[in-house]
Order: sequence, then C-alpha cells, then structure tokens
Amino acid sequence: MSEIKVNSIKGVSASVAALSINNTDGTCTANITNNLSNRRLTINGDMRIAQRGVSSTVSNYGTVDRFRVDYGGHDEAVTQEQVAVTSGGAYDSGFRHCLKLTNGNQTSGAGASDYAQITAKLEAQDIRNSGWNYTSTSSFITLSFWIKSSVAQVFSGSLRTTDGTAQSFKFDTPSVSANTWTKVTKTILGNSNLQFDNNSDLGLTVYLFPFIGTTYTSSNGNTETWITGATDTYANDLTSTWWTTNDATFEITGVQLEVGSVATDFEHRSYSQELALCQRYYEVLVSGTGKTWGGLAAMYGASEVHHQCQWVEKRATPTLDYVSGTNYYKYYGNGADGQTNNLNQFLYVSTKSGGIIVDNLGTNLLAGGAAFSLTNNASAFVAISAEL
Repeated sequence: MSEIKVNSIKGVSASVAALSINNTDGTCTANITNNLSNRRLTINGDMRIAQRGVSSTVSNYGTVDRFRVDYGGHDEAVTQEQVAVTSGGAYDSGFRHCLKLTNGNQTSGAGASDYAQITAKLEAQDIRNSGWNYTSTSSFITLSFWIKSSVAQVFSGSLRTTDGTAQSFKFDTPSVSANTWTKVTKTILGNSNLQFDNNSDLGLTVYLFPFIGTTYTSSNGNTETWITGATDTYANDLTSTWWTTNDATFEITGVQLEVGSVATDFEHRSYSQELALCQRYYEVLVSGTGKTWGGLAAMYGASEVHHQCQWVEKRATPTLDYVSGTNYYKYYGNGADGQTNNLNQFLYVSTKSGGIIVDNLGTNLLAGGAAFSLTNNASAFVAISAEL
C-alpha cells in the first residue's frame, strides 16, 4: 500500500496553499474560493413549485413559479405544464419535475413576429450583490440547464439587462436530438456597459426560445458577447421547425445561474425553502372549496366586509389575484351566510399585509359584527402577486 505524505498542496505560481494538512491528526483545510451554498441565483430551477396549477394556456405566469411562458402570433395556443421527469439524463441528475410546452397547430406558418418563450426574471439587487464583478471581462457567471425537445434542432436564448442602457448576450444551444435530455452550459463574462441598480426592480432576464421570428433576431455573428439590447437582439436567427410542427414539445429543468466560470452541480433546496423564495413574488392564500383564509373579517355594513390578511413579505407592493364566479366567496357571521362573486381589490395594502373590502354579499349580516371567510367553489382562489 502506497502513501503520499505532504504538508500542503499548492499551485505552481500560487502564494497560498489550496490544501493544508494537519500533521498531527491528518485533517485538512481547503482554500475554496467559490461559495458552494446559496450560489443558485435562479429560484425554482428544478420546477418543483407550481402554485397556480399544473396546466394552463395563458400567455403569462401560469404554472411553474418564477418561470413565465409567453407566446404571440399564434393560430392555436401553446400549453404549459408542470410534468414529471421519469428517465434520461435529467432524471439521473436528480430532477423529478420540468416545465413542458406543447405547441398548437400553427396553420399560417412561421411569421416574422411569432414567438414562444420561457423567461426567468431576477431582481437587480440580487445580481448587483451576488459577488459577480459584472463590469470586468475577467469575471463570469454561468448558466446551466437541461432541455428536451420532440424536434431535433438548435435553440436560441439570451440574457438581457434592464438598468442603464439595456444589454443583450445571445447564445445558441448545441444541436438537440429528438426526445433526449441535453445539458446546456453557457459561461458569460462581464462587460463595462452592464449596470444593475440596488433595488428590487427587474435587473436581468434569462430568455429561452423554442421559436422566435426574425423581427426579434439577428445573425449569429454577434453571439456570446454583450451587445446593445434592441428589438432584434433577443436571439440568434432560429429555424422554424419546432413552431411549424403540430404538437411539438419542449421541456426544461435544472436551471441554475451562478457566479463563476464553472457550472457546479445543481443546488437542490428543500421544498419549504423554495416555496418561501417563490412566495416573495406570488403567494396563494387559499384555493379550493370550503377553505377558510386570511385573518380578521369585520362587517362595515350589513353587506360590506373588511378582511385583514397577512402574507410573506413581497418584493414590492402587491396586487390581488383571484377568480370570479357565482357565490365563489362566503362570509359567515351572526348566524347567517353572505356570499359574493367578486373581491373588490385592496382597501389598503403593504408588502406584508392588506385589507380586502368586499360588498354586495347578497344578505344582511350584522353591521359592526365579526365574520369569517371561506371559499365556496372548487375553482375559487385568492393570491397575492408582486411578480417582476
């Protein structure tokens, strides 16, 4: 049996040892320059959280939290879903959920202004304070993700800044084989034109396009370098194969943006950690039928209630998100039920709490009395949104 006995391991030109050995007990101390915890800047990159539901045809946030799906110029809607990952490279790397897009039947072909895109939006302050020296060409961030498409082709995407003069960093994926998970890694250098303000507004958007028309693209000659953000710098010119294939699918998971020039293993966080991070932007207070929600409900009048609610602190002053329907919301007090189809938005609101006022309850409750609220339909929900 052979042994190597050393006091330290040091790079040829380094002044500090990468590994120092304790000669008494054999333990070692490593000089690690990259922070291995809390390094993932993207939220919900493993697509586990889907507060809004698991399937939607909306062009907006519709299923998986923090990942927005938009499309335009279509003949038939694109469907977005949270689905299970059951096999392949992504599964072997520990991923069990993905965001899946299913194309409609685009009978008019690929128009110059047609597009289908997935975006992840990050706050400016999170990039500014991430440890990335973003104005230096010697400092890097790295984007990595897994994709799978039913159509074999190259896809395109970009990173795009918001503050100051918008900048765009376009990239292409490798050629993706049909129905095969492929890992994509892109290393992005800093640039003196980049600016990220110290606030909670939008600072950086990561785009990935199953398809994007020539109105928004330019030639591949200026790829993987920062250029001024313009209408035609969202992506490189992209083949229309996916868009013109009926029911083509596109799946993505394992999205990680991190400081450094190397893509490290995906940072898996617990469900509760990931949910809390998502709730900074969107939080479902109640969903389904017969569910109580919020806190104190006080009757202003016989058919008007003021409902005080608290929530996870939001990125900015939030808006109210809910669905209307016949008698979807019920208030009970003084031995009687009052029902309403709609909520009336906020009477007052802050990043931590707000008061929702509801009127036209359809029956007389006790003016000045107390009440509690509950949903009255399986489709009813109330949520708080502060999305980027």
